[in-house]
Amino acid sequence: MAHAGDATATAAAPLLASPAKPGDEHEPRRNMYAFGCATLASMTTILMGYNLALMSGAQLFVREDVGLSDAQIEVLAGSMNVFMLVSILAAGWAADVLGRRGTLVLANAFLMAGALAMSLGATYAALMAARFVTSIGVGFSLVVAPVYNAEISPASARGVLSSLLDMFVNVGILLSYVSNYALAGLPVHVGWRVMYGIGVLPPVFLAAGVLAMPESPRWLAMRGRHADARAVLVRTSDSVEEAELRLEEIKQAVEAPQESAGVGVWQELLLRPSAMVRRIVTCVVGLHFFQQASGIDAIVLYSPLVFKKAGMASNTSVLGATVAVGVVKTCFILVATLLSDRLGRRPLLLASTGGVAVTLTSLALTLRVASPSTASAAACVASVMAFVAAFSVGFGPMTATYTAEIMPLRLRAQGASLGMAVNRLTCGVVSMTFISLAGGITMAGCFFLYAGVAAVACVFVYVRLPETRGRSLEDMDVLFAK
Repeated sequence: MAHAGDATATAAAPLLASPAKPGDEHEPRRNMYAFGCATLASMTTILMGYNLALMSGAQLFVREDVGLSDAQIEVLAGSMNVFMLVSILAAGWAADVLGRRGTLVLANAFLMAGALAMSLGATYAALMAARFVTSIGVGFSLVVAPVYNAEISPASARGVLSSLLDMFVNVGILLSYVSNYALAGLPVHVGWRVMYGIGVLPPVFLAAGVLAMPESPRWLAMRGRHADARAVLVRTSDSVEEAELRLEEIKQAVEAPQESAGVGVWQELLLRPSAMVRRIVTCVVGLHFFQQASGIDAIVLYSPLVFKKAGMASNTSVLGATVAVGVVKTCFILVATLLSDRLGRRPLLLASTGGVAVTLTSLALTLRVASPSTASAAACVASVMAFVAAFSVGFGPMTATYTAEIMPLRLRAQGASLGMAVNRLTCGVVSMTFISLAGGITMAGCFFLYAGVAAVACVFVYVRLPETRGRSLEDMDVLFAK
């Protein structure tokens, strides 16, 4: 429904909005407003990182308390990536129908229900059902948060604001490691339930924060609510003049006739894409595939096994090394956040993919050549830290940033769903095959394989991905039409 009157403008940003004042056009606080909106949207993914990585430590207690077999634990731990495909593929439709903000509120509702169900689960079936509910919320947030961040951000700060997403995922992973350590001393039947129960309240506060955010100006313009869209753009742009320019570009993108007019979104993406859309989809799918196929989840989920293989015998040492890896991973995402709008996406992705290939080769050589000892364990930990550092300066945060910003407006939500579906499916394959693959080709062989994938990814970035720094979202069509 269209609402063109100025009376509806304030409804677009009910709580975070502050009236524009004369002379405020050039104040830098406008970017701080966009920063606040992107932060609230991204914080939902803390719960994704927390829930995915928490199982690495909680499984020890779940196994004993509920009486699960090794096979059941493996399926329980890896099932979220498969379950997530349902909500990931539905997220684009939900984001276009309910709005970006409404879908994020719905995501938090599912995350709250899933955390509560996990903490109360008493059987394998109940725990699997709880993982399914949680996966719906995770899938919605993974798709919609990067789309919202890209659409709310001015071009001058889009790299920084979009990379917040991966930073908060890693904050969630780090919190799960800390939770595993801090609550390990509780009784077996209580400790793991408290770990999951901690995740019940945060979604309530995050949903309230999301309701305080404005809706995406691109979504408002798609609904004909140009006055609302302008009100949001004025608060999230560097100047009123930039807001007016962004609004005109959005209107043109919405109203422009398309080569595939009359064709559904999924048909235009997959069955009858134009040459431009085909180039964009290749970049989106390829980047998401290579990000996960380079083995990051093998490290996130199985680093204790890797450290033990290198000769680290003490569980306390293994836990300490795992927490250290989480800290390094989170810190280096901050480096990417600071540099993405200064250096650009392409240089960071090239450096990151090349660094991942080198560090994975180093890790594989360490496991292959060295016999289990203190020295080999130290070399293994150093290689893993170097790997997560290289991954986090580009491959980690820039994938969501780049793929969300290059999609045309009419295809952005479903395009993000497609990319994330490939991402999670690849992640599921890696996480559910690492142990059996290591048994077949050795653990060192696994990391040689992942290093080869990373090297191919570096070539892919060099050949296929143009620079997008400083361009408006509506200008991406021109970039990929060449």
